Amino acid sequence: MRVFRDAGHLFRLAGLFAVGTLSFFIIRAFLVPRSFGEYGHYRGAAISEIAAHPIRFAGHQTCETCHTDVAQTKNSGKHAQVNCEACHGPLAKHADDPSIDPGKPDTAVLCVRCHAASAAKPKGFPQVDADQHSNGLPCQTCHQPHNPAIAAGGAK
Repeated sequence: MRVFRDAGHLFRLAGLFAVGTLSFFIIRAFLVPRSFGEYGHYRGAAISEIAAHPIRFAGHQTCETCHTDVAQTKNSGKHAQVNCEACHGPLAKHADDPSIDPGKPDTAVLCVRCHAASAAKPKGFPQVDADQHSNGLPCQTCHQPHNPAIAAGGAK
């Protein structure tokens, strides 16, 4: 009695599996970077590639070095935990050369990014329906952006 008399389909399946496995490892060798796995489940070369990018953000400490009056106002208000570049954008070029004017953000657009009314936000978080709240006026018309509790004119 032959055990493998009708087992030709099993050998074909095993051959197909072997070819598929071999193909997988050949394709993987071309697609997976050589530095993959160097630091755990990561691509080791990513660290040097990221470090090669130009620095765009200066950090709020750099801003506060020159803009101490603005930093005092901001740090005494509701935006104390918001870093400067979250609103003003990357400012490393301005920090290196203060003659480069970073420009002032459009508060009618900028403030709504965080303060637009949404049921998903915590109840205590200040939220507004911008169309009804300001009729399209920039927020700094009535609020001091670095400390919104202070009116634009300076009075609380």
